[in-house]
Amino acid sequence: MARTASSNRNRLNRGDGAWGYAFIAVALVVYTLFTAYPVVSAFLISFQEYKPLGSTYIGLDNYTEIFKSSLFWKAIGNTVVYTILTVPVALILSFAVAVMIMPLRKWMQTTFKAVYYLPAVASGVALSVVWLWIFDPMQGGILNQLIGAFGIDSQNWLGASSTSMFSLVLMSWLSSHGTSIIIYVAALLGIDDSYYEAADIDGASFLQKMWHIVVPCLKPTTLFLLVTGVIGSFQVFQNAYLMTGGGPDHATTMVGLLIFDTAFKYFEFGEAAAQSLVLALMIGFMAFLQFKFLGKDVEY
Repeated sequence: MARTASSNRNRLNRGDGAWGYAFIAVALVVYTLFTAYPVVSAFLISFQEYKPLGSTYIGLDNYTEIFKSSLFWKAIGNTVVYTILTVPVALILSFAVAVMIMPLRKWMQTTFKAVYYLPAVASGVALSVVWLWIFDPMQGGILNQLIGAFGIDSQNWLGASSTSMFSLVLMSWLSSHGTSIIIYVAALLGIDDSYYEAADIDGASFLQKMWHIVVPCLKPTTLFLLVTGVIGSFQVFQNAYLMTGGGPDHATTMVGLLIFDTAFKYFEFGEAAAQSLVLALMIGFMAFLQFKFLGKDVEY
C-alpha cells in the first residue's frame, strides 16, 4: 500500500510539473525569440562587419572604433548628465506627490493616481508634439510667453546648444512620474500605523515622522525606483529622437540615439551592436554599484 501511495504521489507530481511547464511555455518562447535570441545575435554581430548577404569576422575592430570615437564619449557624457539631472528630481517629486495624496479620501487618491499615470499610457509621439508646441521658438510658444511676461527675450529652446539639454530635462521633470507615484503610494500604505502612533505619543513633528519612519521604511522602494530610473535614463531614446534629433551639434545625442543612427542611418550594424553591448555593461555596472553601496541596510 505504501509503495502504491508513493507511486501515485510521484505521478501526480510529474503531472503537476508537466502542466507547469505547459503554462510557461508561451512565455519561454516569447522570451527566447524576442530577448535571448536578439542578445546572442547582437553579441555575435559585434565581432563582424555585418552585411545582409554575408558578414566578415573582424574581431574587436568594432569595439576599438567606438572607443576611439569622440562622438561615442560625448553621447555617454550627455547620457550621464541627463541621468544625474533627471533621476534624483523624479524620485523627490514622486515621493512628495505620493505624500500629499495619502491624506486624501480614497476616491480622490484614485483620481489623482489616474491623472498622474495618464501620460504613461498616452502616445509618446502625441506628448512630444505637445512639448514641441510648448518649446516653440516663436513668441507663440507657451514657455516663451511665460518668460516674456517677466521681460525675458524668447529663446530657441531646442535649437540652441545651451538650452537643448535643459529642455529635455525639463520635459522629464514635468512628466512621466505616474508609475513612481503609484508605487510610492502603495509603499506608504504598507507602513504599520503603530509607528505613527508611537511617534505621536513621543510628540514627533511631521518632518520627524518623515525622516525617522517614512524614509527608512521606503528604502527598498526608493532603491528599486532609483535602479530602474537609472536604467531607463541610460536607455533614453524617444525624447531625444522626437524633440531634437540629437542636435544641435550633438548636444542632446544620447547613447541610445547614437546606436539607432549608427545602425539605421549609417548601416554600421556591427558597430551599433558593439555600442549596445557596451551600454548594457555600463547599465549592469551602475546597477551593481547602487545595490552594493545603497542596499547594505535595505531589507526586502
